[in-house]
This record gives sequence, structure tokens and C-alpha cells, in this order.
Amino acid sequence: MLFYDDALVNALKQVYSDYVDVFLRSLISPGSRYYLRVNTMKVSPDVVIDRFRSRGIQVFRDEELEEAIYIPVKGPNKVGLRDKVVVVDKYTAESVYMGSHLYAPGVIKCSEDIRRGDEVTVIAENGVAVGEGIAAMDCLEMVRKRRGLAVEITLSIYSVPPIRSTPEYLEGLIYPQSLPAMYVARVLDPKPGELVIDMCAAPGGKTGHIVELTKGRAQVIAFDHSVKRLRSMAEELERLGHTAFVEMWRADSRYLHIDFSWIRADRVVVDPPCTALGVRPKLFDRKTYSDVLNASAYQIQFLRSVARILKKGGVVVYSTCTVTVEENEGVVEKFLEEEECFEPEPVDISRSSRGVPISRYSYAYARFHPHIHDTPGYFIAKLVKKC
Repeated sequence: MLFYDDALVNALKQVYSDYVDVFLRSLISPGSRYYLRVNTMKVSPDVVIDRFRSRGIQVFRDEELEEAIYIPVKGPNKVGLRDKVVVVDKYTAESVYMGSHLYAPGVIKCSEDIRRGDEVTVIAENGVAVGEGIAAMDCLEMVRKRRGLAVEITLSIYSVPPIRSTPEYLEGLIYPQSLPAMYVARVLDPKPGELVIDMCAAPGGKTGHIVELTKGRAQVIAFDHSVKRLRSMAEELERLGHTAFVEMWRADSRYLHIDFSWIRADRVVVDPPCTALGVRPKLFDRKTYSDVLNASAYQIQFLRSVARILKKGGVVVYSTCTVTVEENEGVVEKFLEEEECFEPEPVDISRSSRGVPISRYSYAYARFHPHIHDTPGYFIAKLVKKC
């Protein structure tokens, strides 16, 4: 269930016009493909595909990106409501909704009489049943332990194999990442020997992709303001085998030009916090137009810092997983008005749409729309510093 105020719905109508309801309905379900990026520094996509298929898992190569493979998403299935239930938080519910097993940190509460081996239903905070499974812990253990497998899911609304428990994931051969997100590093086009900055790096998906595209021969510095997120990213990079190729710093990237004034970057990725209105599937979401305006004012500050740390001739790629003009074209256009040295370079992705036509530069931006492209909603812009 989506709870957006009238002003936010009107902002969405600026993008989707009479199709706004179609867009909103598309957010409730996942796309038909679950994408994985193959860690090409360790293995070829064909080897991963062969390994999956040898275990009966359907998997295919993407038509365009050689490092991208995908698994067809199955569903929707009908999940029954049993007497014994486990209530989980929003993000855990959305994972179980897609077939992931339930781990104890996501549990909010549960039926007190649940014992290991019981059949249970997993439900979201809003009462939506997202999966059925077998309890791997007593209820008291789930609530108190806060770690480990709580419920082994046997049926979910939609399903893909539990990727994070596969040998390929554990060996660091794959990274779950949406197709539009993979295009960000491709559009950035990093080269060996360059200094590449990822300003809002955690959880590390784009950072790892940059390492893989440059075969570890670029100087990559990843920034994030959260110690917890940096720790998670460090674990992820270690799993992928990329730790030696990335320098990580805790910092507020809006002030890199002050705190790291020595940086003269060749390329920068700015993937700032946003309202995530393009993320799917959503079981429930509550946003207001004020959230959009606050995010927009926050996002442009990262680009202002880029203007001071980027070399002449350098490239910045700005991307978000949201869909409003205010957080996408609006941010970029305002930045271009402030910084005369920057010009947009067309983002050439054949399977995307152009930006919303609010200026003469809108043709240069790329957008992915859930109900059109069968992906999350996404925005990508590429800017070059000319002076």
C-alpha cells in the first residue's frame, strides 16, 4: 500500500501524466528478471551460468551487458495465513516477498507458541502475508538472539533462488544489482590509472563494478558518512576480493572539497540519498512532497562539491533510484545554471527513455520506468567539466 500526499502524486503526474496509476501499480510487483553482476575479475559469466544450470537454476545472459546475468522471477503465488505468524519489518518483508529466507534481525514479533519445526506465515507490519516456511528457532530465540536463520521459507509471493546462500555468492563470484544500477559504472567509463571517487558508496555495488571494469588498475576512493554502512561495504568488498583496490573513508561528501581539498578526480559517481520512489517491489511506502523537496536540496550539495574536486575534462555521473523531476532533471539543471564549466554529455543507453522534457538538455539524460522497461525506476545523467 502506497501512501503519497496529493502534492507528491501531482509531481509524479509531471512525469507520467495519465499513466501515473499504471506506474504506481508497477511498484507493487518486481520486474520479471532478477539481475546479478558477475565478478569478472574472478570468473566469466559462462562459468557462473553453467554452475547455476548444473543445479537446475534457470539463468540467462543479458542481451547487452556482458557482466550481467539474470534469473526469471516466478510468481505471484498465493500464500496462506497460518495460526502461527512471524511479523517482520518492511525491508525484511520485501526480501521474503521475493523468496529470501527470514533471518532473526528482521523479526519484530511472533506468536509466542512457535517452536522449531513449526509451519508459520511471515507477515509484514501492515498485515500482508509474504511467505510461508518452517521455523528454525523458537519465537523467544528469534526475538532475543537477533541473529541466524529464523524461518526457512518454502513459499513466497514471488521467488528467485536464495542467492545469498549459493556457493557463487559466498565465493564472491556474483553481486545482486539491478540492470539500471549496472549502467551507472558503464556510463562513467572509468579507465586504468585514473582517480575515481564514489561519493555515496555504501553498500559498494558501484564501487565494486568500477574495480571490475578497470581490472583493479584505477585508484578508487569510496566515501560514506555512516560507520555502519562502511563496515558493511568493507565486508562486501572483501567477499568480492576487491579490498586491496579501494580506499575507504568516512566523510560527508558534500564537503569533500574542504575536508579532502587535495583531490583532483578524473571521474566521480554521485548516487545520493533519495526518496527511492523507483525501488520495487514495495509492500508499503509513505512519502510526502516535502520529502522530495528536502531530498532535492540535499542532493545538489554533492554536485557542488564535485565542481571543486573534479579535473578539467573530468566526468561526473549523477544517478538516483527515484523518479521525480525535482530530484533528477531539476537537480542537474539547477547545477548547470550555477556551474558554467559543466555540460551534459548524452547518455546513450538504447533500452532506456530520455529525460522529462523540462529544458534543452533533457534529451541527454536516461530514465528507466518500471511499467515500460520492466526495471526499477532510475535516472542517469553524465556531465563533463569543460573548464
